[in-house]
Amino acid sequence: MHETISFVSTADMPHEEWLRRRKHSIGGSDAAAVVGLNPYISQYALWAEKTGKVPGFEGNLATEVGAFLEEFVAKKFESETGKRVKRRNAFIYNSKYPWAHANVDRVIVGEDALLEIKTCDSLSMRKFANGEYPSNYYAQMVHYLAVTEKKRCYLAVLIGNKQFKWFAVERDEAEISALMMAEESFWENVQSETPPAIDGMDSTIDALSAEFPTSDPDTEMDLTGCAVDLAIMDECSQQIKALEEKKATAQARIMETMGTAERGGYGSYSVTWKTQKRSTFDRKKWEKDHGEIPQNYFKSSESRTFRFKKENI
Repeated sequence: MHETISFVSTADMPHEEWLRRRKHSIGGSDAAAVVGLNPYISQYALWAEKTGKVPGFEGNLATEVGAFLEEFVAKKFESETGKRVKRRNAFIYNSKYPWAHANVDRVIVGEDALLEIKTCDSLSMRKFANGEYPSNYYAQMVHYLAVTEKKRCYLAVLIGNKQFKWFAVERDEAEISALMMAEESFWENVQSETPPAIDGMDSTIDALSAEFPTSDPDTEMDLTGCAVDLAIMDECSQQIKALEEKKATAQARIMETMGTAERGGYGSYSVTWKTQKRSTFDRKKWEKDHGEIPQNYFKSSESRTFRFKKENI
């Protein structure tokens, strides 16, 4: 056993404690976001979560399905490789990297190695072509190899419930060093509450919306410092408008050609123009026949809407 490594069992750990430990250090699923390789979570969104400015992600249906299928994928890996695996229900810490933790899916029996298990939809199949796999998975495995000091990490993936693949990642000290340096720098920014550079990822916009959920109607901000960004928004808005008009014109010409046809195509292109029926609630007719709808039947919500316009001067 490595003297630098310690374990905190999760066997009887309350969920609140599990979330607290996950928030207060960098885990394997955070690693890709730290180095800008996560297509779903930006550096800013992760920073906002770790600093407590926005609620942390607690899971969704996709993660529930993944957890449900985890045992099946583990057994499939065993049958495909002849290896045996076992659970390691613990937060794993390494004193070399006090900002990090690892929650590994399985360890390989009789081998200095780990197993990371993934499930994804069939649309992700192309990401695994030619022996490749997503870079965010690689960052997660490098993180685990750093914290656990293991020599190898296997990746087992069930794709769209139709295809199974497995890969092996060998320990690479240069990769580990680069990732750990990036994580240490990121964690210093978390502790000092120094935000990373803003990008345009959806998760960044969502994090900012959650961080500043309400507006102060009595406040107006001088945006002199955003002059460049305002000019960029103006330029992009004009380009988008021109492209939308160009696209609409092309669409209209295609519609004219199709007439009453429901489908059309040319080469790799396909077009459908189907008749669709939609039912909507006629509130005016209801109120005419039955009277005004009581207010307790309305559901209200609150959000902020960002709008941009350029005044004609």
